[in-house]
Amino acid sequence: MADTWIRLLGPPRIEPPDPAPTDPRQGDGAPPQPRGRKAWAVLAYLALNPAGAGRARTAALLFPDAADPLGALRWNLSELRRVLGGAAIAGDPLRLDLQPGWRCDVLELGPAAARDLDPRRFEGKLLEGLDFTDSPVFESWLADQRYRLENAVRALLSDAALAALAAGVPADAAALASRALQRDPFNADCAAVLVKALVALGDRRRAREQVTRFGELYRAELGMPPPEEVGRALTDPVTAADSATPANAATVRSYLDAGAASLSAGAVDRGLAQLRLAVELAQRAGERHLLAEALVTLAGAVIHQAGGRGAEVADFLHRALTAEAPDGGSRTAAAAYRELGYLAVQRGVPDRAAGWLAKAMGAAAGFPDEQSRILAIQGMLASDTARYADAAAALGESVRLAGEAGNRRQQAFGEALLGRVHLIRGELDLAGTCLDRALDGVAAEHWTAFEPFVAGLRGETYLAAGKLEEAAALIDRAWVMAELAGDHCYMALAAGAEARLFLAHGDLAAAEHWVGRGLEPSPWYLWYSARLLDVATEVALAAGSPRAPEFADRLGALAGRSGMREFAVRAQSHRAVLGDPDAAESARWLAKEIDNPVLAGWVARRQGG
Repeated sequence: MADTWIRLLGPPRIEPPDPAPTDPRQGDGAPPQPRGRKAWAVLAYLALNPAGAGRARTAALLFPDAADPLGALRWNLSELRRVLGGAAIAGDPLRLDLQPGWRCDVLELGPAAARDLDPRRFEGKLLEGLDFTDSPVFESWLADQRYRLENAVRALLSDAALAALAAGVPADAAALASRALQRDPFNADCAAVLVKALVALGDRRRAREQVTRFGELYRAELGMPPPEEVGRALTDPVTAADSATPANAATVRSYLDAGAASLSAGAVDRGLAQLRLAVELAQRAGERHLLAEALVTLAGAVIHQAGGRGAEVADFLHRALTAEAPDGGSRTAAAAYRELGYLAVQRGVPDRAAGWLAKAMGAAAGFPDEQSRILAIQGMLASDTARYADAAAALGESVRLAGEAGNRRQQAFGEALLGRVHLIRGELDLAGTCLDRALDGVAAEHWTAFEPFVAGLRGETYLAAGKLEEAAALIDRAWVMAELAGDHCYMALAAGAEARLFLAHGDLAAAEHWVGRGLEPSPWYLWYSARLLDVATEVALAAGSPRAPEFADRLGALAGRSGMREFAVRAQSHRAVLGDPDAAESARWLAKEIDNPVLAGWVARRQGG
């Protein structure tokens, strides 16, 4: 049966089950529409707060100047109930519950989004064409949601393009990638997918033209060469196996084992080449399960050993899921979904990340070691989006399962992320305990690649406790090890910690120097970028630098599109210090939605309330 749609993207409207070719708001049989922009605002606010929104808080948000805010809210709720026959809006906190036969576009983009969801159905900005300057805090919330949903649609288009490419439908992949590039012309991943799709269609001329056009755009607009990944999409990176090598399960398994051994020994290039050969042999042998396993193993190695995050690894993972096609539990499918979730977390697409990780957990039934890995990434996502209680619960369970499985590295990973949560919330003793355990695990496993993250956070924990000498020793070590490894993410984290350290010493010139060092690399994991921009703004404000507004605006845009709620609050607080009175009110308002006493105290000291 066809559904009635609540469309909040684009000009808001309710579409009947079978809309006529003309405007669905016109003509006989068109469903009634809510009257007034504030009714649409209430509907959008409730749809994007599925856990509920308090009546008094919602009324104050949307009707700040009304003589009777609750009365104004009641009128708009009655207006919504008049037209939404398939929805229930009730309770305190208020919740929107859709009945069967009713759907809402922004809900479809959430964590429960189906893998086969058609992204072409989602066009336009949230509440497009409506103005809410008379409700400045809501206007600020709306701007962040517009950023986030635009990012989610772009990611959905990219995922759909990759899935189409993996399913052998390159024409669809090209069309979807082109749509994604219309939304984000500088997105190298989408450009690479488009090039791959054109190559698969046999249209190499257009593929080369796309590479050239993308390079010209980067040079003209950004003054830099395009990412190499776009050019690499013209060629197949798989190393050709000797034609005399038999393609069967035994040879595939041999190359998988050899690749794992090479990676363990630190021979990354050799290990990746062996894993690529395993993929090629599995394809020739027609071993679908082994092909899926080889693709996931290769993707994991590229991500975690070679620092790859682009379209190539996402393509491997989508191809693995196409080959595996699990109906129930599958360790391989769970790992593929988890890695897709991990990529989405690092790229700041929280809704897509939550959806992939939910699928991963569904496929991981009966595999507690894999569940431990998934829980750690779910905890990372919850922490990034300022849902700290959820983060602590997921990470605590991850550490427990890793301990039962005897996976010391996974334990250290979970402990480090749990320490990060406690550090952000100012629970310094708990943070120190977790991070010390993580450092012990890193030392026992000789896991030097992960040490900069843990050492940097432990140093920041000492810094927050006022122990500057202990902080300096660990933060300096984190920077040196990150720089030696060439890890852009850990370099950004360590540079930000150095800037905080020198800010605590009152050495603004040194703090500015470290901000500059941190901004040089471009970390894949956007949480690091946001944390660095936050301290960059603090340093610029303290130094009276004219760059403070630029840093605050960059932080706000990044936090908004990535759903990083705490950084959104901090960006508004910085803007308030720079003289924006509406930003001060927004910072106070948004901070109350986050369970972090450190953030609440920081905003209260700066903006009062």
